[in-house]
Amino acid sequence: MRLLIIILIIVFIALQYRLWFGDGSLSEVVQLSKELELQKQRLQELEERNRILEAQVLDLQNGFDAYEEKARSDLGMIKKEETFFQIVDPDQSTSRP
Repeated sequence: MRLLIIILIIVFIALQYRLWFGDGSLSEVVQLSKELELQKQRLQELEERNRILEAQVLDLQNGFDAYEEKARSDLGMIKKEETFFQIVDPDQSTSRP
């Protein structure tokens, strides 16, 4: 009977060791859960970025308005017969020596 109790205690200690320190331990599960949440968040950010890029691609494929808007905003281009006006704020003008 005493041998059985000693064997059961040894088995219990081995199982406890595996639970706390071995493969698939509680600390590892918690760490993997945190990493999974970070990956899910990153995935959502990338999906949102993909939706925006897809909308831009469709916009560029379907009309010239997008080309014109892109050229005006990014490249500062103007149409023929248009006049470009640049308004300078007097407070931000270059200082005179």
